[in-house]
Amino acid sequence: MTSPTTPANAHPATAHGYAGDVSPEQAWAWVQSGEAELVDVRTDAERAWVGFVPGAHALAWKQWPGMAMNPAFDEGVQALGAGGKKLVMLCRSGVRSIAAAQRATELGLQAYNILEGFEGDPDDQAHRGQKGGWRFRGLPWQQN
Repeated sequence: MTSPTTPANAHPATAHGYAGDVSPEQAWAWVQSGEAELVDVRTDAERAWVGFVPGAHALAWKQWPGMAMNPAFDEGVQALGAGGKKLVMLCRSGVRSIAAAQRATELGLQAYNILEGFEGDPDDQAHRGQKGGWRFRGLPWQQN
């Protein structure tokens, strides 16, 4: 887990089967500089109900309901990575985004997992958003 003071230029943590793990702050710095594309792999329902990052590319890894694999994922992620930019994958907690980063890497892309995800890990009361994540770190997001 990163701390709120993790520098934006910290090196990615190594990972198995994808380029690495980065803090939310590092991912946002890469997106702002034009080095990376932010890919939100959560379901449409999650983005609608919980919130989303303005400008992120919505490309579900699994689809609601039932959480079946998105048959359009490969084509979509290849299109996003076609320009050679890094892809930073965001999900709720940083789990599905690992699988998505691994698949993107299998397809020949440079893909990273964003640690903590959008909402972070659950706290002692099983509530998310209090122990890390994109929103907790104060990065841009909106809610419908």
